[in-house]
Amino acid sequence: MRTARILADQNQSSAVYHVISRVVDRQFVLGDEEREQFVRFMRMYARFGGVEILTFCVMSNHFHLLVEVPSSEGFTLSDEEILERCSHVYSEAALREIRWKLTELCPSQGGQALAEFRESLLYRMNSLSEFMKTLKQRFTQWFNKKHGRRGTLWEDRFKSVLVENSVGAIDAMAAYIDLNPVRAGMVEDPKDYRWCGYGEAVGSGCEEAVCGLARVVEARGTSLGVAGGSSKAERKRVLAEYRVALFGRAERTSSRKGVTEARVEEVLAAKGQLRRHEWLLCRVRYFSDGVVIGSRGFVEGFFEARRERFGPKR
Repeated sequence: MRTARILADQNQSSAVYHVISRVVDRQFVLGDEEREQFVRFMRMYARFGGVEILTFCVMSNHFHLLVEVPSSEGFTLSDEEILERCSHVYSEAALREIRWKLTELCPSQGGQALAEFRESLLYRMNSLSEFMKTLKQRFTQWFNKKHGRRGTLWEDRFKSVLVENSVGAIDAMAAYIDLNPVRAGMVEDPKDYRWCGYGEAVGSGCEEAVCGLARVVEARGTSLGVAGGSSKAERKRVLAEYRVALFGRAERTSSRKGVTEARVEEVLAAKGQLRRHEWLLCRVRYFSDGVVIGSRGFVEGFFEARRERFGPKR
């Protein structure tokens, strides 16, 4: 009999969880393309589910997520808000059907049919279990199709740990997650690993990645006010603050495997700021690892000719 998962009280506005899941038999089957696709699905279903990924790390046979989940107590959305959430994971045809049901279902039987349909969508939002179930299932479908295999990809259920929303807890867990590839000897600095929250934020400038790290820094008592549309300077400040927290945490941790004292001193002396050539190298990594680079027309033409290779939001 499965043990009930420990979740936060619903009277809290949100809760933070450290989530871990491993590949069955712990096989090293997640290569560059697989990790890239996992991150795409992770972002898609986080937008749909309304959860925030504070940081993450996808390794060769497992992944870590630090997820903030809003309370579902009294949760509701307007029809347009539901459609906006659904647009991240559903095709245009499916969206048309959802829109039709939301606007055309007759309010017969006291509106029961419409209420049940809305509830079936809302039930999947603001839920750690639903987010993880959908993400893992969707990635398994993609992985099995790509590799011509069948059956489960992940061993057992995902493991989740409730993290106290306080100074020292969230940033310690975030540092543990982002330093995974360093401890594994894959890179010397997490900025050079594109499949972790810090590496994604530095390399791609992903707004969601930067906002997630801003949330970690704010848990330390630093008010940053970073959100969509923030200036480049504000985003760089977030990354500098987080970099100091990241390596400062490594300095105070006895099990700081892979993090040298010289690197810690260098980061703290620079106050977390990256030099211009370091920024450039991180961005170039995304250029060289991408699919196509060019004008909007060139990229659009390439995309339309190969539409079947991309998801609903490509």
